Amino acid sequence: MKTGNNETLFSAVDTSSLVDKVEINLLNFFESNKLQPGDLIPKEIELASAMKVSRTVIRESLNRLKTMGIVESVKHKGTIIKSPDFSSLLQKSMIPRILDNTTLKDIFELRLVLEIGMADLILKNVTPEDIRELEEIVEKEPELSEDVLFEINHEILFHGKLYEITKNKTLKNFQHILLPVFNYVYDSGLINRPISKKKYVSHIGLIEVLKTGDADKFRKAMRKHLENHFERLFD
Repeated sequence: MKTGNNETLFSAVDTSSLVDKVEINLLNFFESNKLQPGDLIPKEIELASAMKVSRTVIRESLNRLKTMGIVESVKHKGTIIKSPDFSSLLQKSMIPRILDNTTLKDIFELRLVLEIGMADLILKNVTPEDIRELEEIVEKEPELSEDVLFEINHEILFHGKLYEITKNKTLKNFQHILLPVFNYVYDSGLINRPISKKKYVSHIGLIEVLKTGDADKFRKAMRKHLENHFERLFD
């Protein structure tokens, strides 16, 4: 018997479980039938018959989809398609202590990019009352020395208000998800690399630019405000 390369003698083994396969089948069914939130899906017994599996397998697959927020059971109605809560799904896995350093750094970088990129939304929705609230936050901030570039609680208050001004619910929720990672990265010393310049646009400077109504100027000012964070990240 000629053995040769064993890879040519055997086909790859499908290691996915029956529940995995049914879950994929269900997702494909939702997609191919263009089901929308609120639409009913077939009953368990119908799905089991169509896929030739037990109702137990169907039920376990549906429970997975319920955990993901893709379907939900409605009393006296059945199981319907649901619009998943993106923020909730992400928050369940955003546990800083079990994320590796590369992922933590990536998430920290994502936060910086988001805050620079949301300038247009901020300038579109900002009101005089919003500016007054930002000024009140700044009035309560301590003076920063050459050694202390920001105070974390005031940083959260100020930037949290900016997220709120965008009027984008997903962005606002995303900020709450990123905050534990943001704090953990600083406390862990992951980006505690000495910086050479310590120059940045202050919160007061951002407010002054905000008053001009120019999104491009605000975007550039925010980039300079975050300059020291970027310098810690890049060699």
